[in-house]
Amino acid sequence: MNYSLRNKFDCNQGAIRAVRYNIDGNYCLSCGADRKVKLINPESGLMIKSYTAHGDEVNDATGSCDSSFILSGSKDKSIIYWDVITGMPIRRIRTHVGGITCVSFNDDSSVAISGSRDNSVQCFDIRSRSLEPIQTLKEAKDCITDLIVTDNKIISSSLDGTIRYYDIRVGELTSDKIGIPIVAMAITSDNQCILASCQDESIRLTDLDGGEILTEYKGHIGSKDYRIECGVLKGDGYVISGSKFGEVIVYDFLEANIVKRLQIGSGNTISSLCVHPSNDQMLFASGREVQVWSLNDSDE
Repeated sequence: MNYSLRNKFDCNQGAIRAVRYNIDGNYCLSCGADRKVKLINPESGLMIKSYTAHGDEVNDATGSCDSSFILSGSKDKSIIYWDVITGMPIRRIRTHVGGITCVSFNDDSSVAISGSRDNSVQCFDIRSRSLEPIQTLKEAKDCITDLIVTDNKIISSSLDGTIRYYDIRVGELTSDKIGIPIVAMAITSDNQCILASCQDESIRLTDLDGGEILTEYKGHIGSKDYRIECGVLKGDGYVISGSKFGEVIVYDFLEANIVKRLQIGSGNTISSLCVHPSNDQMLFASGREVQVWSLNDSDE
């Protein structure tokens, strides 16, 4: 578990709200308080393109399955579907009545899914000209905080303390009541378990099918100003979590004990993190800076 700092760069967009790898991990997207999304090479820190059209802070973004398009969601209540090469918006959708908190694509990037402060999840046929949702999911009683989309499920978390599983094949809803406001989620590589980062400074591992809580991870410090994101490292051996004061906590997946503390940046809260899709590399956002950490060669 000897991770080391590989690169760091200032995105020059104020506070970073989210940082995300693209589908193959060769590039990353940063979302900033300056209302922009930036496409960056994480190895060099080179900014490749900037996407500007939102009217307020950008809270989340994701790349399509072929890296040709970007979906972003903003505090201005809109989601924008971008052309990566031209940098121009293809669709601007504004059907939510609250700020957008999270966005995702389905597997083939034909459907865009957004979660909002208006307590709803909306789905859009992004390839059609219609700007109206093809489905609106209104079961949450509080703000939607995160989305995970698998081949047959839309999974949402909410500040009402519930994880909701929408089976889009059979049209069924299953709810797991955690009871504590959930601020972020992650899914294991085998799609069998969900990590729910909660406001009581714990991460709960839940079984996706049965819904029971399998274990809890405690040791990170929460923040009232930022949601504390979590992730699962390659091979599902370790769980990582952001924390206040610039720390990233690494937990053993099975034992739930802390095995490593990584000190990131100058002590700011870790506002976002993302695990590389295929290798032992991670992105962390803290304040205005993004850092790239990777496992030392001798430990691979």
